[in-house]
Amino acid sequence: MKTRIQELRKMHKLSQEELAIAVGVTRQTIISLEREKYTASLVLAYKIARFFGVKIEEVFDFSDVEEI
Repeated sequence: MKTRIQELRKMHKLSQEELAIAVGVTRQTIISLEREKYTASLVLAYKIARFFGVKIEEVFDFSDVEEI
């Protein structure tokens, strides 16, 4: 899943480690999210979006998610 995490993080001049601590995950998790190797849980997606003060849809691209 595509994300804007790296873009938002750089806009706010945060390291991967700083963001990881702020949302309660490891730096490796942030790396995996930025490289699109890992899909965030709903709770983590909410925490990241809330941290940046934006909607979840502004961080994560759901266009490739199949509709039911």
